[in-house]
Amino acid sequence: MNYINHESVAKKTNSRLLKNKVLKSIFLAATMFGLIVLAILLYRIVTQGSEYLSLEFFTSFASRVPENSGIKAAILGSIYLMLVVAPISMFLGVGTAVYLEEYAKKNKLTNFIRINISNLAGVPSVVFGLLGLTIFARFFGLGISILAAGLTMSLLILPIIIVAAQEAIRSVPKELRDASYAMGATKWQTILRIVLPAAIPGILTGSILALSRAIGETAPLVVLGIPTILMFTPDSIMSTFTALPMQIFDWTKRPQVAFHDVAAAGIIVLMTLLIIMNSIAVFIRNKYQKRY
Repeated sequence: MNYINHESVAKKTNSRLLKNKVLKSIFLAATMFGLIVLAILLYRIVTQGSEYLSLEFFTSFASRVPENSGIKAAILGSIYLMLVVAPISMFLGVGTAVYLEEYAKKNKLTNFIRINISNLAGVPSVVFGLLGLTIFARFFGLGISILAAGLTMSLLILPIIIVAAQEAIRSVPKELRDASYAMGATKWQTILRIVLPAAIPGILTGSILALSRAIGETAPLVVLGIPTILMFTPDSIMSTFTALPMQIFDWTKRPQVAFHDVAAAGIIVLMTLLIIMNSIAVFIRNKYQKRY
């Protein structure tokens, strides 16, 4: 006896196939819309800013004349800023991840800490700017120095590095730890010689992506009161400085169209730095990631 209604099955199948085609078309259209807008944006930036890209653009300070404006102070300030942000954020981030994954007991408190660290990764950057202004700039009296901005940016990307490091440490097979313990190694020796080397590709990938976010952030610097134009370069971490996003921000708000073209040239430089940093992260992930 046949219990299958082939006509009903065919109708439902055709309905599901039609719904699948409609949704597929909607998703494809949404993807293409984003890509087209991005392509238009890149085209406008390149066509507007390419004529200002020259050696003088990298070796000159900002100027009231668009043709004489450069990013010397801004790009050196961004480099100094990253030299502060990178060691602080990576040391604290990886250390926190090692403690939470290897030493902390699994209880409600540690689960609460993990959840809040993940939530901090989604907090708007301007909130971290307010925190840095209150604690580092005013309470500790660091002012608008590179150190104050570096500590603020470190707080901004710290949750991202912690989460990435936790995932990398968690992905190391338990068998490697057990084998190390069987050979007589202590817990710290196992972490230092087995766990961290195996997790380094994931840690570095997440850290570089986090640093690429920090180098392009403007809101925390605006809240801290970092100047947009300086006619000197920083010489220590306590120096006043400006950064590339702040310089671009200043050029874009000026009424002269020529300054908008100069800002496009600055955007090209910043995008190039971001692409290089992200490419390094992808290279590290593909080349050094081990398969267990």
